[in-house]
Amino acid sequence: MASRFERFGQVELVHDARAITGESPTWCEREQRLYWIDIEEPALHRFDPSTGDDQRWVMPCQIGAFALCRSGDILAALRLGLARISLFNRAFAALDAPPYNPLTHRFNEGKCDARGRFWVGAKFDPLPSATAERHASALGPLTGAAPIHVLDYGEALRPAHASAVIANGMAWSLDNRVMYFADTPTRRVTAFDFDIESGALSSPRVFAQFQGSDGKPDGAAIDREGFYWCALYGGGRVVRIAPNGEIEREIRLPVSQPTMCAFGDADYRSLYVTSAAQGVSKQREPHAGGIFRCRPGIEGRPPHLFADDSRS
Repeated sequence: MASRFERFGQVELVHDARAITGESPTWCEREQRLYWIDIEEPALHRFDPSTGDDQRWVMPCQIGAFALCRSGDILAALRLGLARISLFNRAFAALDAPPYNPLTHRFNEGKCDARGRFWVGAKFDPLPSATAERHASALGPLTGAAPIHVLDYGEALRPAHASAVIANGMAWSLDNRVMYFADTPTRRVTAFDFDIESGALSSPRVFAQFQGSDGKPDGAAIDREGFYWCALYGGGRVVRIAPNGEIEREIRLPVSQPTMCAFGDADYRSLYVTSAAQGVSKQREPHAGGIFRCRPGIEGRPPHLFADDSRS
């Protein structure tokens, strides 16, 4: 049976979303749907790949990241702080204020580890009415590195012993002994020794370093073989990196600004990739901001959920 989606080689355009900044594809096993966000819209979306239907919930301000919760709710990292949202009864509960001046910074990427902690980074992104000269930042130099923060349910957001100018590419090794994250402007992915019990980070080292023509490391995923998949923003591709840091393969995309990849579908053998249209010519890239899918022959794994209840 022929696919109803437009194909570009091994890659399908499954949703011509035309997102300004499409991000954070996250497969919901319970619903068999792909959740994702458009940071600038700002909105949280739920896409059904079996029908092509896309439902959205408009947010009160920019949404930099989110996590699916064990309870079925959504943990949203909004410019104005962390919030727990029930999409079905529209309940909204503030959890914590942002650890920065929201006039100049916003949350940028967040993911949960295997214990259900939520890790989140920040980005210098001043509002149009806020300038670097007028507003001081709680993070220090306005364009400098910002600490990564961690949230355990019922506790206050706390800084981790790691920082990035623009945090991206968060992922954990299969044995939970290594945490990866990218600092996009430096084009570097760092690996840390990770203590799953305490959440402590140590022994940072360069895992991958990209050059100017490669693009910048953005969102990432880990597959069942322990390889790290990374979207290269500006590079028009997703790369698969072995645990020793060597690039094993790449998948070319019909857009230059892929933002994040995630495994999904019932067998977790589909790789979904979000993209951004910001600053891109519609004539050159008519599908910029779309969501793409391919079947690379590798199985992924479900996302970790935020531990907001007692279930394991």
